[in-house]
Amino acid sequence: MNDKSFLDLGVSEATLKALDKKGFTSPSAIQTLVIPELLKERTNLIGQAQTGTGKTAAFAIPILETLDCDGSVRAIVLAPTRELANQVADEMYSLRGKKEIKVLPVYGGQSIDQQIKKIKKGIDVIVGTPGRILDLMNRKVIKLNNLEYFVLDEADEMLNMGFIEDIELILERTNEDKKMLFFSATIPDSIMKIAKKFMKDYKLLKVKTKELTTNLTEQIYFEVTEGDKFEALCRVLDYVHDFYGIVFCRTKSDVDDVAQHLKGRGYDAEAIHGDITQAMRMKTLEDFKKKRINILVATDVAARGIDVNDLTHVINYSIPQEPESYVHRIGRTGRAGKKGIAITFVTPKEASKISKIQRLTKTDIKKEKIPKIEEVISVKKENLYACVEEIEKEEDFGYYTGMAKELLGDKDPEVVLASLLRHMYDDEFLPESYNEISEVKTGRGLNANNAGDDKTRLFIALGKKDGYTPGKLLDLLNKKAKTPGRKVRDIKIMDNFSFITVPLREAEFIMKALNKSNKNKPLVEKAKKK
Repeated sequence: MNDKSFLDLGVSEATLKALDKKGFTSPSAIQTLVIPELLKERTNLIGQAQTGTGKTAAFAIPILETLDCDGSVRAIVLAPTRELANQVADEMYSLRGKKEIKVLPVYGGQSIDQQIKKIKKGIDVIVGTPGRILDLMNRKVIKLNNLEYFVLDEADEMLNMGFIEDIELILERTNEDKKMLFFSATIPDSIMKIAKKFMKDYKLLKVKTKELTTNLTEQIYFEVTEGDKFEALCRVLDYVHDFYGIVFCRTKSDVDDVAQHLKGRGYDAEAIHGDITQAMRMKTLEDFKKKRINILVATDVAARGIDVNDLTHVINYSIPQEPESYVHRIGRTGRAGKKGIAITFVTPKEASKISKIQRLTKTDIKKEKIPKIEEVISVKKENLYACVEEIEKEEDFGYYTGMAKELLGDKDPEVVLASLLRHMYDDEFLPESYNEISEVKTGRGLNANNAGDDKTRLFIALGKKDGYTPGKLLDLLNKKAKTPGRKVRDIKIMDNFSFITVPLREAEFIMKALNKSNKNKPLVEKAKKK
């Protein structure tokens, strides 16, 4: 746990105010490592950090604090995508406080004439994609011979996307006395080669492996054949109440295939990868952030720069090749104090990969069974019943009373209601709408003792008199503590209170979430043993 404050790191009063305004109370691990280095020594460095760890602020704060602005470009940040360039520029702008530093994002697909006009008026920090930066340099609009800082953000993805030649061309036309900062989720040999070529000396700052994962993210995996992955994905989506997450695939064609099949089954899903037009990518991201769609199917590269704090799930439809990539993906959930779940599909051939990921990340990835068809349908029914009960309680049905009377007439109410449900939900609640999934074994598995996870009996001070039924209680647990229904067993609803049995880890989340607004008397406690 980090016990240092931003003040301890040497940050100025003006920046502290900007940080406070943004709600940043204490520095992250990467910020604690990087900020003092750049404020005191202003050294070349390579920092390992994934999205969601505050790496942008880690380099932005020292740059904004120390930059000597004179109207020429004094700092440049290279980013792999337009989305990330915009995100970094926005972050730097919000952290500058009252300091008159001009920050400009530049990238393809945007009017170059407008960019040229702004640059000619004087810009201190440029954040952009390599192609557009080179274009502006070739037009002699941008000169990088007076730099204090050169930043390469998401360095591994920049190299994966084939930007290495562009980066070298840009670097060759910069002044030698600048400070170079590389930030990357992983640090492959290709990054070290470019560092050794262009940096005289540098420091390598890595967040310890145990700090790369968050205990707010529950990590599980399902054993499944390649051919059953899509069916397993649909069961997960139907089993989870209010799913909001990213489904990661390895290739662009996989992304397109999964997204199209999901839309064909009626899910609100969209694809995002490098071959999709920039305008379409921007629209999809906006729709996702505003929750017009709740499922984003993406490649690793396209997902960089997505800044969303309240994802409920990350699903590894394809297991990542490297442990660092796994950490980077799951770091997108379990953020900002909110609980998240990371699910990985593992085929029989991939048993060694999931074992390696668990070993190197020093994290517990639990094996669980894919929800059965009857379990999925049961949860969907519970959610429907809970919604109906909520509408009844709030009496939010007045507009439809007349229609209900007309529909019923002198008919059998049960027949009318069943017909209405059939019309509204078609085959959604029929077992035949799901395909069977083959049982597979990837070997001995990672967690031979998973089945014996410690269980805890919880007392909840809510009962029938408060309007609670099993369905409504499950809905409360899901909304407040993100506890999936499959984790809850032995529900007993009494007049004034209830009992449930959940895994020990889940019990802690439930107590923390439900007791937050009941400080005088806890709403949830561990049941006393007789």
